[in-house]
Amino acid sequence: MPTYEPHVPSVVDISGVDGSPYPRPLPITTDEARAATAAETAGEPLLDFDGTSNPYIDYQSIDLLLSLQHPRSSGYDEMCFYVMGQVKELLFRGLHFELVNAQRQIQQDSTVNAIEILQRAHAYLVYITSSWDLLNTISTEGFNQFRDALGTASGQLSFMYRHIEFVLGNKSERLANAHRNVPHVWPGIERALKSPSLYDDCLALLARRGFVIDDDVLDRNWSRPYEANGSVEDAWRDVFAEAIPSNDLYRLGQALADIDQQFSIYRWRHFVSVERIIGHKAGTGGSSGVEWLEAVTHHRFFPEIWATAN
Repeated sequence: MPTYEPHVPSVVDISGVDGSPYPRPLPITTDEARAATAAETAGEPLLDFDGTSNPYIDYQSIDLLLSLQHPRSSGYDEMCFYVMGQVKELLFRGLHFELVNAQRQIQQDSTVNAIEILQRAHAYLVYITSSWDLLNTISTEGFNQFRDALGTASGQLSFMYRHIEFVLGNKSERLANAHRNVPHVWPGIERALKSPSLYDDCLALLARRGFVIDDDVLDRNWSRPYEANGSVEDAWRDVFAEAIPSNDLYRLGQALADIDQQFSIYRWRHFVSVERIIGHKAGTGGSSGVEWLEAVTHHRFFPEIWATAN
């Protein structure tokens, strides 16, 4: 158990931070304007600015971002846990952006664009999975120093993670309802719960391309979790029978399989990390802990694609 006291360096005077979540005004520049500025500064960076901020801080509200780390205990390892939790939420935000835009391209029959976007989504997932490398430096003893300070806070209450699960088709009205009391979050969660997923739109694309997909797949209660269907498996099997680069549906299926596989790896890393750190103790948010996490490692977003390998 770490016996050294954490020292949290002061980097921001919070009293001076503009706490608004809205974008701060910035001028628009051009190649010509940037070249003129470089000529004036003899190629040296600009260092003198008016007001009480600078453009880099204002572009991403960096002072606000770096004033949001507030560990609740004297446990040394909590800062690592706290920062990585926030980093993962930002990465979830980026991943969700890519998945939603891939879905929009599928809706417009732009499969090439969708495949390109899904490749970036996969890269996000690889990066998110690697977050466990750092989190695994937290020992059982170190975690126990701050675990009580978490109360009932749990990653299962991440609405950004829930958005990702929902856009990929793993719907759960019960888990969605955890956000019903949050008026600035619930409308988006409810909309995602009741809308077709990325996979639903991929199946609609297959139908538009002439593959026979059962009607109860194409028109169903979108708030229910997706269940494997024989007509969908037959369609993907026909797609994968023509495994050539010019077959955009084959490449789309491969891109979806890559996402599914990497997500399973992420879940597995989560499971084994928690098993190492807390063993078989109950989770902070009321779950059974590792037993619950182990069960979800077996989930597949796109089951028929996996079935084509059989």
